[in-house]
Amino acid sequence: MRVALMVTCINDALFPDAGKAVVTLLRRLGVDVEFPAAQTCCAQPMVNTGYLDEAVPVVRTFVRAFEGYDAVVTPSGSCAGSARHQHSIVARRSGDAGLAAAVADVSPRVHELSEFLVDVLGVEDVGASFPHSVTYHPTCHSLRMLGVGDRPERLLRAVRGLRLLDLPQAEECCGFGGTFAVKNADTSVAMGADKARHVRESGAEVLVAGDSSCLMHIGGVLTRQRAGVRVMHLAEVLASTEGSTARGVDR
Repeated sequence: MRVALMVTCINDALFPDAGKAVVTLLRRLGVDVEFPAAQTCCAQPMVNTGYLDEAVPVVRTFVRAFEGYDAVVTPSGSCAGSARHQHSIVARRSGDAGLAAAVADVSPRVHELSEFLVDVLGVEDVGASFPHSVTYHPTCHSLRMLGVGDRPERLLRAVRGLRLLDLPQAEECCGFGGTFAVKNADTSVAMGADKARHVRESGAEVLVAGDSSCLMHIGGVLTRQRAGVRVMHLAEVLASTEGSTARGVDR
């Protein structure tokens, strides 16, 4: 199987350990993962703010970068959702039949990490060890756009030493939402504060999610509150093994 890593902009720029963890994890499971250097943004920021015409060349770059791979894996439900659902809208609007065909070929092969592990590889126990109490935040796009369901929790429950705690009001949005956090800052901060309060109520040492953007937002609130709760990407937890150093930090 020829597999590509779609690292996402925020991981590439701010949280590279999440992308590195995906590579470590997949290679441990026998997957030969490649990193196409031509990849750029998935075009979600443009689409979400109404710049669909400007998104066309970005989508075109995306399909060229990832064509020919059996699967494209990304540590982001948000970006996977964009590729699977928004790219076809952009392609149809462009009127470019070739782009529409390329999107129809590539997009179905884009998988959020937990989807790829459970549905494609057929594994839940990935050989991880992480002796900490953890609570999981299901990010909006993974929950509502992709429908990943309980796949991340099933993976976490199979991690040795990990104690998974319920997160109150887990399905509520954290308030980040990309440009939403900029355009509606007060509402975003209030939603983040609610999520941080629920994280503290869980009693967990570590908050885990599948999108670094949401972890950045919630982690920022937790840090300002001096809550003492670390945030870590799902990939980082699943890549951890007995004796390895988990580098979750307050963000």
